[in-house]
Amino acid sequence: MLEVVTRSALETSALGRRLGELLEPGDFIALTGDLGTGKTEFAKGVAVGAGVDGAIPITSPTFTLLNMYPGRLPFYHFDLYRLVGGDDILELGFDEYFYGGGACLVEWAERLQGEMPGDRLSITFSHGGDECRHLLFEPHGQRYEELVEGLFPGNRKKCFDPLQDSC
Repeated sequence: MLEVVTRSALETSALGRRLGELLEPGDFIALTGDLGTGKTEFAKGVAVGAGVDGAIPITSPTFTLLNMYPGRLPFYHFDLYRLVGGDDILELGFDEYFYGGGACLVEWAERLQGEMPGDRLSITFSHGGDECRHLLFEPHGQRYEELVEGLFPGNRKKCFDPLQDSC
């Protein structure tokens, strides 16, 4: 596990963009955390990094549950806040996206319960005071260990500064 601190919405988005640049088809990113902790801001950055046209507004799909964006690879942005549990996911057929040719990012991933893929990158968001956010990266599987290493090569940073390599 790796804990990262961002100090603004801009830094949270920039960190998401760097992750998005590393995504490959079939990747699954599970976001958890309370309301207002930066999950959607991070998702916006991931979308840009995945090659989604910057002119396309990236919004939380709270009422539609899923937004699909074309880019360098298909980007599937889920927001499961309004779902009750894993059975809803199966009924809606979302699991087909989870194992498809695009990259999935799921806000409120804890709502998946037993339907979450075993191999994934889980990121837990929490408030850190003022505009600071704590992001706890937990890779599950070799691909996601490599993804975190690619995001923070050679060192396990405690904070993220999009303008510098060190904090």
